[in-house]
Amino acid sequence: MANKTVKVRLVRGLRGCQQRHRVSVRALGLNKLNDVRELPDSPQVRGLINQLHYLVRVEA
Repeated sequence: MANKTVKVRLVRGLRGCQQRHRVSVRALGLNKLNDVRELPDSPQVRGLINQLHYLVRVEA
């Protein structure tokens, strides 16, 4: 079975959000609005996505 991945897109800007959330966005590899990264589907990545639910969108 192939390694599972998840696509994450930054859909909101970082102005006005907490500093630790900005650091988490950078940890996902997202820099600018509408950036998309394909990341391994792991508990660590899922935790970051859950923390940033209002800033990112998970795509199919």
